[in-house]
Amino acid sequence: MALTSDLGVSVSGTLTKAGDLSTPADKLAWRRGLHLESGTGAGKADIRFTDTRTLVASATEDLDLAGVLTDSFGATLTFARIKGLVIAASAANTNNVIVGGAAANAWASLLGAAGTLTLRPGASVALLTGAADATGYAVTPGTADLLKIANSGAGTSVSYDLVVIGASA
Repeated sequence: MALTSDLGVSVSGTLTKAGDLSTPADKLAWRRGLHLESGTGAGKADIRFTDTRTLVASATEDLDLAGVLTDSFGATLTFARIKGLVIAASAANTNNVIVGGAAANAWASLLGAAGTLTLRPGASVALLTGAADATGYAVTPGTADLLKIANSGAGTSVSYDLVVIGASA
Protein backbone atom coordinates (compact mmCIF):
# COMPACT_ATOMS: atom_id res chain seq x y z
CA MET A 1 0.00 0.00 0.00
CA ALA A 2 1.23 3.50 -0.81
CA LEU A 3 0.51 6.60 1.25
CA THR A 4 0.92 10.23 0.26
CA SER A 5 -0.10 12.98 2.66
CA ASP A 6 -0.46 16.74 2.74
CA LEU A 7 -0.77 18.51 6.08
CA GLY A 8 -1.03 22.23 6.60
CA VAL A 9 -1.73 25.06 8.98
CA SER A 10 -2.61 28.55 7.80
CA VAL A 11 -3.46 31.88 9.36
CA SER A 12 -4.85 34.84 7.48
CA GLY A 13 -6.34 38.09 8.60
CA THR A 14 -6.35 41.84 8.34
CA LEU A 15 -5.70 44.20 11.23
CA THR A 16 -7.00 47.74 10.65
CA LYS A 17 -7.11 50.99 12.55
CA ALA A 18 -9.15 53.94 11.41
CA GLY A 19 -7.15 57.10 10.84
CA ASP A 20 -8.19 60.65 9.98
CA LEU A 21 -7.78 60.30 6.22
CA SER A 22 -7.27 56.57 5.71
CA THR A 23 -7.57 53.15 7.30
CA PRO A 24 -4.16 51.48 7.34
CA ALA A 25 -4.22 47.70 7.09
CA ASP A 26 -1.74 45.04 8.13
CA LYS A 27 -2.46 41.87 6.15
CA LEU A 28 -1.24 38.48 7.23
CA ALA A 29 -1.14 35.37 5.07
CA TRP A 30 0.96 32.69 6.79
CA ARG A 31 1.10 28.98 5.95
CA ARG A 32 3.18 26.02 6.92
CA GLY A 33 2.72 22.79 5.07
CA LEU A 34 4.16 19.34 4.83
CA HIS A 35 4.00 16.95 1.89
CA LEU A 36 4.94 13.35 2.61
CA GLU A 37 5.63 10.72 -0.03
CA SER A 38 5.27 7.01 0.66
CA GLY A 39 8.18 5.51 2.59
CA THR A 40 10.04 5.73 5.89
CA GLY A 41 12.81 8.33 5.50
CA ALA A 42 12.90 12.12 5.48
CA GLY A 43 9.78 13.59 3.88
CA LYS A 44 8.07 10.20 3.93
CA ALA A 45 5.39 8.28 5.82
CA ASP A 46 3.88 4.87 5.20
CA ILE A 47 1.12 4.41 7.80
CA ARG A 48 -1.92 6.40 8.93
CA PHE A 49 -4.53 6.06 11.66
CA THR A 50 -7.77 8.05 11.53
CA ASP A 51 -10.80 7.84 13.78
CA THR A 52 -13.60 9.75 15.48
CA ARG A 53 -13.62 8.57 19.08
CA THR A 54 -15.91 9.09 22.08
CA LEU A 55 -15.07 8.86 25.78
CA VAL A 56 -17.82 8.58 28.39
CA ALA A 57 -17.81 10.97 31.36
CA SER A 58 -14.48 11.01 33.25
CA ALA A 59 -13.07 8.20 31.07
CA THR A 60 -9.54 7.85 29.70
CA GLU A 61 -7.96 5.72 27.02
CA ASP A 62 -4.35 4.88 26.25
CA LEU A 63 -3.87 4.58 22.50
CA ASP A 64 -0.98 2.20 21.82
CA LEU A 65 0.91 3.64 18.85
CA ALA A 66 2.96 0.47 18.43
CA GLY A 67 1.01 -2.59 17.41
CA VAL A 68 -2.62 -2.18 18.51
CA LEU A 69 -4.30 0.46 16.33
CA THR A 70 -5.55 -0.58 12.89
CA ASP A 71 -5.88 1.35 9.65
CA SER A 72 -8.99 1.69 7.48
CA PHE A 73 -8.26 -1.70 5.90
CA GLY A 74 -7.81 -3.58 9.18
CA ALA A 75 -4.01 -3.76 9.10
CA THR A 76 -2.29 -3.44 12.49
CA LEU A 77 -0.15 -0.31 12.73
CA THR A 78 3.22 -0.07 14.47
CA PHE A 79 4.46 3.50 14.39
CA ALA A 80 8.22 3.98 14.82
CA ARG A 81 8.04 7.72 14.09
CA ILE A 82 5.19 10.21 14.07
CA LYS A 83 5.39 12.75 11.22
CA GLY A 84 1.98 14.40 11.63
CA LEU A 85 -0.71 14.47 14.31
CA VAL A 86 -4.06 16.25 14.37
CA ILE A 87 -6.51 16.14 17.27
CA ALA A 88 -9.80 18.04 17.11
CA ALA A 89 -12.28 18.17 19.98
CA SER A 90 -15.92 18.27 18.96
CA ALA A 91 -17.58 21.67 19.27
CA ALA A 92 -20.55 19.86 20.85
CA ASN A 93 -18.44 18.74 23.84
CA THR A 94 -19.17 20.21 27.26
CA ASN A 95 -15.98 18.88 28.84
CA ASN A 96 -12.41 19.30 27.64
CA VAL A 97 -10.29 16.65 25.91
CA ILE A 98 -6.95 16.15 27.70
CA VAL A 99 -4.03 14.79 25.65
CA GLY A 100 -0.94 13.18 27.20
CA GLY A 101 0.14 12.12 30.66
CA ALA A 102 -0.09 8.33 30.45
CA ALA A 103 0.73 6.76 33.84
CA ALA A 104 3.25 4.35 32.27
CA ASN A 105 4.92 3.92 28.89
CA ALA A 106 3.89 7.41 27.76
CA TRP A 107 4.71 8.49 24.22
CA ALA A 108 7.01 11.20 25.52
CA SER A 109 8.53 12.58 22.31
CA LEU A 110 6.04 15.45 22.16
CA LEU A 111 4.89 16.43 25.67
CA GLY A 112 7.36 14.58 27.88
CA ALA A 113 6.30 11.74 30.16
CA ALA A 114 3.81 13.74 32.26
CA GLY A 115 2.95 16.77 30.10
CA THR A 116 -0.61 17.34 28.96
CA LEU A 117 -2.46 19.53 26.50
CA THR A 118 -6.05 20.69 27.07
CA LEU A 119 -8.39 20.96 24.10
CA ARG A 120 -11.48 22.97 24.95
CA PRO A 121 -14.72 22.22 23.05
CA GLY A 122 -14.14 22.91 19.35
CA ALA A 123 -10.36 23.28 19.75
CA SER A 124 -7.80 21.60 17.49
CA VAL A 125 -4.08 21.03 17.57
CA ALA A 126 -1.78 20.02 14.72
CA LEU A 127 1.80 18.77 14.75
CA LEU A 128 3.87 18.66 11.56
CA THR A 129 7.50 17.64 11.29
CA GLY A 130 9.82 19.37 8.87
CA ALA A 131 10.07 17.81 5.40
CA ALA A 132 13.79 17.08 5.92
CA ASP A 133 13.22 15.46 9.33
CA ALA A 134 13.84 11.72 9.05
CA THR A 135 13.50 11.15 12.81
CA GLY A 136 10.11 12.71 13.51
CA TYR A 137 8.72 12.05 16.98
CA ALA A 138 10.00 8.63 18.01
CA VAL A 139 7.75 5.85 19.32
CA THR A 140 9.37 3.06 21.35
CA PRO A 141 7.28 -0.13 21.50
CA GLY A 142 6.59 -1.30 25.05
CA THR A 143 8.23 1.65 26.82
CA ALA A 144 7.19 4.92 25.13
CA ASP A 145 4.18 4.24 22.93
CA LEU A 146 0.98 5.22 24.78
CA LEU A 147 -0.92 8.37 23.83
CA LYS A 148 -3.38 9.05 26.64
CA ILE A 149 -6.64 10.84 25.84
CA ALA A 150 -9.01 11.78 28.68
CA ASN A 151 -12.40 13.33 29.27
CA SER A 152 -11.79 16.15 31.74
CA GLY A 153 -14.95 15.75 33.77
CA ALA A 154 -18.13 14.05 34.81
CA GLY A 155 -21.62 14.38 33.43
CA THR A 156 -21.09 14.18 29.67
CA SER A 157 -19.07 12.30 27.09
CA VAL A 158 -16.54 13.91 24.74
CA SER A 159 -15.82 13.17 21.09
CA TYR A 160 -12.69 13.95 19.15
CA ASP A 161 -11.17 13.35 15.73
CA LEU A 162 -7.68 11.89 15.54
CA VAL A 163 -5.27 11.65 12.61
CA VAL A 164 -1.82 10.11 13.11
CA ILE A 165 0.59 9.89 10.18
CA GLY A 166 3.97 8.27 10.53
CA ALA A 167 6.55 5.77 9.50
CA SER A 168 6.86 2.11 10.41
CA ALA A 169 10.67 2.25 10.51
